[in-house]
Amino acid sequence: MKEKLYQKAIELTNGKWSSVLLKRFTTSAISKKIIPSYIDIYDIETGEVSKNMQSFTSLHDFFTRKLVSEARPIDQNPEMYVSPVDAKIESFGTIENNTSFFVKGKTYDLVDLLGKEEHAKTFENGQYIVFYLSPRDYHRIHSPIDGKVVRQYILGAKSYPVNGTGLTYGDKPISGNYRSVTELKTNNGSHCEVIKVGAMFVNSIQLTNTSDIWEKGEEVGYFTFGSTVVMIFEKNRAAFLENVVKDGRIRVGEAFAHML
Repeated sequence: MKEKLYQKAIELTNGKWSSVLLKRFTTSAISKKIIPSYIDIYDIETGEVSKNMQSFTSLHDFFTRKLVSEARPIDQNPEMYVSPVDAKIESFGTIENNTSFFVKGKTYDLVDLLGKEEHAKTFENGQYIVFYLSPRDYHRIHSPIDGKVVRQYILGAKSYPVNGTGLTYGDKPISGNYRSVTELKTNNGSHCEVIKVGAMFVNSIQLTNTSDIWEKGEEVGYFTFGSTVVMIFEKNRAAFLENVVKDGRIRVGEAFAHML
């Protein structure tokens, strides 16, 4: 019952009008006034931000902030995958029954997530990891590995919450939300998926690298609201490191898996 009520409430409030109003406010000059409160509420480290706090023109401008280059050193081992985002590790593990994986007690299927059965087959019985970005996090997305873009496409329309409550009571938001899917072929021939999932009300996932080559650690895009990144690996082609633990924190550039 609680799950149904939650889904109904979100459905009633999540529409085009709410997205327009939220975007209009967060990009307005008046929203600049709440930046100090936003920083205090979410305990955001401002010493690593690339420009002075007074120079931000809106809450959106601050939310999509860049950091000084030395703030996120990139692990240089070419055989290591690095985190594409600052995030909490929400879930990780082995894909079961060919294409199924589990997050917060819900079963997700790769066909739903990736949109086509032929894409899902590449990753049968592989591994997955889910990175959740909270409102406090740095929201720029970086390449986890050197690779060539095999395909890149958009799926989904509306976006629902991807926080703990949303993942528990929502209607499978990871595979239903608006999302940008990028498949990479790495230098050793293996493939991985980097799925950028939109958050409640806001579907904007802006790509800043539109070429067919991603270099490890480079910025490739950003979210305009709290969100999630899912990475999928082929069977026996990646091994998670010891720092991959449930609810563990990880930052851009930190190694989390060894390429096999």
